[in-house]
Amino acid sequence: MKIENPIIRGFYPDPSVCRANGRYYMVCSSFEYFPGVPLFESEDLVNWHQIGHCLTRKSQVDLHQIVSSGGVFAPTIRYHKGRFYMVTTNDTYHKNFYVYTDDIYGEWSEPVFVDQGGIDPSLYFEGDKVYFMSNGSDPADGRGCIFQCEIDAETGERLTESRPVWKGNGGRYLESPHLYRIGDWYYLTAAEGGTEYGHMITYARGKTPYGPFESYPGNPVLTNRNLGGHESRIQGIGHGDLIQDEEGRTFFVCLGFRQIGQWQPYHHLGREVFLAPVVWEEDGWFRAGEYGTVRQEMEIPLGEGIRQQEHNYDVSFESMKENDVRWCYLREYHPENYRFTREGVCLQGTRTTLNDVDAPAFLGVRQSEFDTVLKIKVGGDASEAGVSFYLSEQHHYDLAILQEKGKRELILRLHIGDAEAVAARAELPEGQEETFLKVVSDAEKYEFYGWCGDREICLGSAGTKYLSSEVAGGFTGTVMGMYAVNTEENLGHWAEFKELSWKQTGGAFPGSGE
Repeated sequence: MKIENPIIRGFYPDPSVCRANGRYYMVCSSFEYFPGVPLFESEDLVNWHQIGHCLTRKSQVDLHQIVSSGGVFAPTIRYHKGRFYMVTTNDTYHKNFYVYTDDIYGEWSEPVFVDQGGIDPSLYFEGDKVYFMSNGSDPADGRGCIFQCEIDAETGERLTESRPVWKGNGGRYLESPHLYRIGDWYYLTAAEGGTEYGHMITYARGKTPYGPFESYPGNPVLTNRNLGGHESRIQGIGHGDLIQDEEGRTFFVCLGFRQIGQWQPYHHLGREVFLAPVVWEEDGWFRAGEYGTVRQEMEIPLGEGIRQQEHNYDVSFESMKENDVRWCYLREYHPENYRFTREGVCLQGTRTTLNDVDAPAFLGVRQSEFDTVLKIKVGGDASEAGVSFYLSEQHHYDLAILQEKGKRELILRLHIGDAEAVAARAELPEGQEETFLKVVSDAEKYEFYGWCGDREICLGSAGTKYLSSEVAGGFTGTVMGMYAVNTEENLGHWAEFKELSWKQTGGAFPGSGE
């Protein structure tokens, strides 16, 4: 079967997957966004739908005033004896922990902490033993390595000392360890090269969970770092998790990103989820992908009866109600500032702005496509209300209505690093209490429009690359957020959002037109 990558589009990085009860379950990183750790379900590894989050309560994760790209790093999901486990890191506080549930559609437990450092933790279950691993540096020589210990599954207590088990294949930033028992061998996969253009998946094998581990002679087993031509727009392939279906066929889910053009090495949609096949050799080694690479279209041996891939990422208030799991908030959710209505949503702005490392009134959806048209009606009496294409507190584009001393005006504000400016203003006619805002995007730019009286005006445009990780740094992707801010004198006033329509107008890649 031919599938189209990415299989989950937009800012859903660091995928991990498990199989249980005839279905597949996936988790991804969430960093400073709440709820934490998006949770997906699939019947076929190709079509995924989000069913919830693992971290839905403040008692499970502290995101108070953390900087962008801090917070919840790469999670791992595993299933053992009827129970799901999700282990992750709150990197802001350098703490590894896991939560668990016996009902994948229900709530997850309070966090159980593990006294082992590093990031990208993973679990491996065998019999009554639970192995916990994460990355770190070997104190003997300072080299990056994978540490492992055994823990008590109920308490998280270490039952053995943490010890280094593998130092990778020589790439920098050794991370993302996962251990599997397949046949007579234990396989240890990892990511090296950094989650950027040198990213790659490597692996080793040994006869015990502690090794010694021998590196695969063909490492890296999966990478796009040297891929050229049209397919070079898929980069950053790495951080993979192996999964086997009921027939024993093996696959990698991994992260990657789509750069905005063949010759423009920028990505602003974030790191996404890709799928690649694994082929076993007679000697017990395996290879992956198409000659070790991941392509936009891949032939995947998934058997019969797989549904056609679904590519509808359209957003509206009709399709996304109050409890839709695709909504996200910045750092913390304060329910008193959000009110869903029959027509849309109202936000009660506070003094906190999008520039602050805090929790503004902000209701977001991840951007999943390059080519889109966003249209929304904005009203109310908040001091400022509008939409933001937001990457971080230092990189965001805001199209908004300002209200002060009885006057209302449209503004386009661009915040790029240390530079912030209102790029355009247009005063709204007296009596115009609501107006439509529109943002048109393609791979390279956003164009910003508003209705002034009975005419549409263009307030300007801005490049997508300034919201990219290559320019701004960090590990997240662009999120479209409805937001509101109030001055001290205007606290208690609300912004009103209606008639939301955000539709994709192009294919998975710039100019594809699919």
